[in-house]
Amino acid sequence: MSNKYEIRPYASDSDDSADEDADIDVDKLEPLEAGPGEHKLQYTYCLWFGKKGSHRAAEYDKSLHFVGRCASVEQWWSLYCHLIKPTSLKPYRRLHLFKSGIKPMWEDPSNSKGGKWVIRLKKSKIDRAWENVCMAMLGEQFLVGSEICGVVLCTQYPEDVLSVWNRTATDTVSTNRIRDTLRRILNLPQSQHIEYKPHGDSLKFVPA
Repeated sequence: MSNKYEIRPYASDSDDSADEDADIDVDKLEPLEAGPGEHKLQYTYCLWFGKKGSHRAAEYDKSLHFVGRCASVEQWWSLYCHLIKPTSLKPYRRLHLFKSGIKPMWEDPSNSKGGKWVIRLKKSKIDRAWENVCMAMLGEQFLVGSEICGVVLCTQYPEDVLSVWNRTATDTVSTNRIRDTLRRILNLPQSQHIEYKPHGDSLKFVPA
């Protein structure tokens, strides 16, 4: 496997193991370019893996482990094909696919005034849903300009949770368009509950 995609295995998935202290400083990585003949994405994206832990910013930041990044459709598929399927992950594991330069944390400046659409899905549907939502984001199908920050998958029990994060919670035009696009690409019935959560509400309860 070529190192140019910088694919790294997930950190230890053991519930008993401590998180690794050393991880890549993504901010210091050289810019990633699409290769010759590849289909360039509008943005470069980074994939992160994490486990459920503390909501304190410093501790949560240390729990995030960089997996890889992509700047083209071909690089994404090369990365995606080496990933463990969501249904094979233990409960309370997280996958985050975010634009380069945005960390998957409420406190990141690109996220702090935004929010997320949250969908609970049966485990039998989560693998395809994760793939479809990631592809929709990479392919700019949401049609909301730079509003999209990233996509998060959290494995739970008995259902899993899929969320799409955006920059501006007060931008109802964009948030409604994201909701409608999610319903379309996931073929969700109108009876399927989708909840919007502004990050500001969550930040009120984060310990200092």
